Amino acid sequence: MNWNKALIIGVAGGIVLWLYNFVMHGMVMAETYMGNAVFRQDGNPAWFLAVEAGMAFGGALLFVKTRAAWADGPKGGIMFGSFMGLVAFFAMFTYPLVISAFPYYLAWCWGGIAVIGWMLYGAVAGLIHKQA
Repeated sequence: MNWNKALIIGVAGGIVLWLYNFVMHGMVMAETYMGNAVFRQDGNPAWFLAVEAGMAFGGALLFVKTRAAWADGPKGGIMFGSFMGLVAFFAMFTYPLVISAFPYYLAWCWGGIAVIGWMLYGAVAGLIHKQA
């Protein structure tokens, strides 16, 4: 496995995921969160960056290890991101089950946001790591 490619994809993809999620959750969805009592807590943005970095590096390891299975360039990366996004999408549906008063529609919103974010991540990964 090419650890340098994994590190580069992890850093670049992590930045893309972090910026995308900042825009989606910090700007687009902010008004929705302000109107819901479940989200009446301040979060430390450094934790979001740390979690995004961990997910991005894990995704990079998986992408580099399975690179031969995906088409070359961004097209293959987007396909990889679609599958990663589907895993994240279904994971979002645990929140209404375990958090009291969590709005069910937000699970759909978060799932859709996750799929698009991972597709962007995959496009970046596909651009960085070409097939051999």
